[in-house]
Amino acid sequence: MIDIAIGIDIGGTNTVFSGITSDGECLVSGVIPTQTKDRFEDFIDDLILNIKQIVDSSNDELNIIGVGIGAPNGNYRTGTIDKAANLRWKGKLELVRLVEERLKVPVKLTNDANAAALGERMFGGAKDMSDFMVITLGTGLGSGIVVNGDLLYGHDGFAGEVGHIIMRPGGRECGCGRRGCLETYVSATGVKRSAYKMLAKHMGESSLRNIPYHGLTAKMVADAANEGDLLAMEIFAYTGKMLGEALANVAAVTSPKAIFFFGGLAKAGDLLFEPIREALEKNILFLYKDKISLLPSELGDDAAVLGASALIWNDKLN
Repeated sequence: MIDIAIGIDIGGTNTVFSGITSDGECLVSGVIPTQTKDRFEDFIDDLILNIKQIVDSSNDELNIIGVGIGAPNGNYRTGTIDKAANLRWKGKLELVRLVEERLKVPVKLTNDANAAALGERMFGGAKDMSDFMVITLGTGLGSGIVVNGDLLYGHDGFAGEVGHIIMRPGGRECGCGRRGCLETYVSATGVKRSAYKMLAKHMGESSLRNIPYHGLTAKMVADAANEGDLLAMEIFAYTGKMLGEALANVAAVTSPKAIFFFGGLAKAGDLLFEPIREALEKNILFLYKDKISLLPSELGDDAAVLGASALIWNDKLN
């Protein structure tokens, strides 16, 4: 019999799950839509049914030792999802209790960026690191911070929200209700907003002018920049500069050995990494200069479920 931890990633559109071994091998996996059930309990029932069916149908005899879950606003300390803006179910959702009742195994929960940080430490590039940070660059900006070998949770379970550092007081409106948060500038959504601001400000030629607002994506901006579009290159320089400035401030508090980047926007590569690195070194306190590595995540497309499963394997193996 093979022991597996079930890693679950609850996203706004789909929920992905996998059965992960202690060495990071994915033996079974599945996906269900997240937002089709009116009641949260019905979504959980559907999820558990699918997990059991896929595990039972495996050619291997599998033993579930626990379930790790990454979810928006997932609170490690309470086991609840608290007021997640991109989920249809509002208030405090008793996720851990509901899954434990149905599967009768230990269940742990955190947010998706914290899960990615745990996965990077157990299965990725941070295996030998006790102090590092993972920045997830998708629709928003998430962050998982590891200090002295432990994830930074804070007294209420919500510490480490780098995406909600105020970078421009009174600036762009954020989904959190404030203005000027980092993720309104540094994220796929932020790149799109920057593109239209710069298109209105500059009259130069750009292939981006031919794309309607709702059709534009950060990948299109990246592709244009890689083809030499000057406006698109300026957008990424602006985005990377702001992230580098923010990370210089965060580094003064946590002193990470490395910062790993994961998510669709991170795939822009040097287009983003170079201005981040330049701004980080320009603004960082002299004590930390040339000490912090900026690295792509080594977890690939399975980062979310690998990280979630690491919530279980981390406790089991240590």
